Amino acid sequence: MAEPEFEFSYLLGMLVGKGKIIRSSLGNNVQYIIEIPHKNLRINGKDASLYVRASVLDIKSIIEPFIGTTISVEKGEHRTLLTFTKNDSEMLSRELIKLLGNMPSYKDMRIPGEVFSYSTDQKKEFLKGLADVTGHIRKSNAAYGDSSGNRVYIEVPENWYLVIDICNLLKEVHVPVQDVDWAHPNFRDSNLVKYNDGNRYFWKKEHQIKIYAEEFEAIGFRIQHKEERLKELSDENRERWNERNHRNSRTIRDSHHRFYWESDGPIKSRPIHPMESDSFIPEAIRGKHYNSWKQLANDLGYGRTDNE
Repeated sequence: MAEPEFEFSYLLGMLVGKGKIIRSSLGNNVQYIIEIPHKNLRINGKDASLYVRASVLDIKSIIEPFIGTTISVEKGEHRTLLTFTKNDSEMLSRELIKLLGNMPSYKDMRIPGEVFSYSTDQKKEFLKGLADVTGHIRKSNAAYGDSSGNRVYIEVPENWYLVIDICNLLKEVHVPVQDVDWAHPNFRDSNLVKYNDGNRYFWKKEHQIKIYAEEFEAIGFRIQHKEERLKELSDENRERWNERNHRNSRTIRDSHHRFYWESDGPIKSRPIHPMESDSFIPEAIRGKHYNSWKQLANDLGYGRTDNE
């Protein structure tokens, strides 16, 4: 297949990550809406939305010439919306609708199979678009007890199989996932504390894919404040690793650049949770009990393949 434009890969990633597609009931127009969350961050004493606004100008300058129309921007307190409209007979609309399978929302979209046939650079461009609208890099995202454990979080609401798609595409570009915090009762309420307090559905949150910051530098962000924070916390990971391990030759990459099936560790047993058979959980894993995120990920399709 012909290699797509980089702008197309980036736009497709944004749509899969946080997009909606609305088809007009009165004509042939298709409206595309992309949400960029602000996450209530303050950077250098300024509201993150100011940084998003600056980044949006860059995004518009990249995408608008490619799509051949103007992107309107609606800034809210907690999010910025990018919107543009195309006729469904135009090549761009036909290709997007074909790839996304007529799915109207990111809550139902999957990464199109064609993306896995893209070049490494195109895959990274897709992931950059997706990360700009779903990824977050904060000091509070650090791995517990690891001074060199700053991480990027990619947050995916409801869409279980999109999590697996993202993990597998990251694997294609050699970026390992450090952890997935599933919206599953075995992980979000593993000791039944909330359940016993009467909050039966506390665990129904977004899924969180966690990646060490310096590993995610291979992808990066176009959103300015995210890219700046990524570099800062990646450098901090390396500096703290070197401070702690200066007497041996083991590098931070030796420790962090590992897929879960390349390392062994104890798995702590968790109690059976009464909500393990809830209809929110995909049928393929409904009713199963999990002691590790790795077991669930493997059952849904993220794991070692035969040629690895």
